[in-house]
Amino acid sequence: MKLSVLGKQLAIAAIATGLFAGCSSSGTKTVSNAASAMKAATVSPAAATAISDAKSAMSVAKDNNWIWRDTGKFLKQAEAAAEKGDEATAIKMANKAKDQAELAVQQHKFEQTMSR
Repeated sequence: MKLSVLGKQLAIAAIATGLFAGCSSSGTKTVSNAASAMKAATVSPAAATAISDAKSAMSVAKDNNWIWRDTGKFLKQAEAAAEKGDEATAIKMANKAKDQAELAVQQHKFEQTMSR
C-alpha cells in the first residue's frame, strides 16, 4: 500500500514538472490546478524552479524512506503561495522543503554509517 501512495506522489510530481518544463518558452509558467482544470495561475520561473528542485530533493529522501515530517507541508505551502502569485513565500517555503530533504538524506547516510 505504501508503494502505491509513493507511486502516486511521484506521478503527480512528474506531471507537475512536465507542466513547468512545457511552458518554459514564455516569461511566466502556467500550471493547471489538478482540482479544477478551468482555473490556471501564473507561476514565476524562479518559484517554479525552486518547487521543482524541492520535489527532486524530496524524491531522493523518499527513496531512502527517510523524509522528515514537515517537509511535505512546506512544499504544499510553497505550491499554494505560487498559485496565489506570492513568489517570495513560494521560493522561501520551497527552499525550506529542499533543505530539509537534503538534510534528511545526510542524516540517513550518517545513521547508516554509525550503525555498522
